[in-house]
Amino acid sequence: MDQVMLQRAFYGALALLTLTALGIGLAMAGASGVAFGLFTAMTLGGALVCVWERSVVRSAFSLMATFTGVSGYFVLLEADFLAMAQILIYVGGILALLLFGVMLCPPDMEERQLKRVLPGLGIVGAAVAWLSMEVAGSARWYVDAGAPVGDALAEGEFSNARQIGVGFLGIDQYVVAFELAAIVLTVALVAAVYIARRSSVDLEPREGDA
Repeated sequence: MDQVMLQRAFYGALALLTLTALGIGLAMAGASGVAFGLFTAMTLGGALVCVWERSVVRSAFSLMATFTGVSGYFVLLEADFLAMAQILIYVGGILALLLFGVMLCPPDMEERQLKRVLPGLGIVGAAVAWLSMEVAGSARWYVDAGAPVGDALAEGEFSNARQIGVGFLGIDQYVVAFELAAIVLTVALVAAVYIARRSSVDLEPREGDA
């Protein structure tokens, strides 16, 4: 019963923080601020749920929210290629690989206990806070007072996705290396599945083997 109440308190606090971030964003920057608050809630909230949840499947899908929130940051920064790469590589590739690894491994419910998670969470949180303060103190912050966010992308002024795509798929550039990398990753995934799904009989030494 205590665990259920703790779960409700955690998700209630997370929902309250999300609404607070959306309200602050709306008050400070309008629609762009709401978008920033939403992506912040997805990034940080997904990361916290990923650590909090004992269900590995729920943790993986909350990690997808974190990756999507980071992609939203790239959209706000008008980095269209990085936003697409974030979705294609991390959500479509890394997260799928993690899910395969989860499905191939036996679950251990005793491993993800709150008393084992909190020390690591505190250490990582302190490191992130220190790094954020260092970056905030050394970075040059400026705001472009020109066109609103997204107008430059619509006009194609700062977009370099076409050049990068041609570089990857051009016959005289990197298409061979790109396809070879895809083949190697596919073979590695099939081999990992085969090794993980072998029965115990296959691993026992046969009679007559030295």
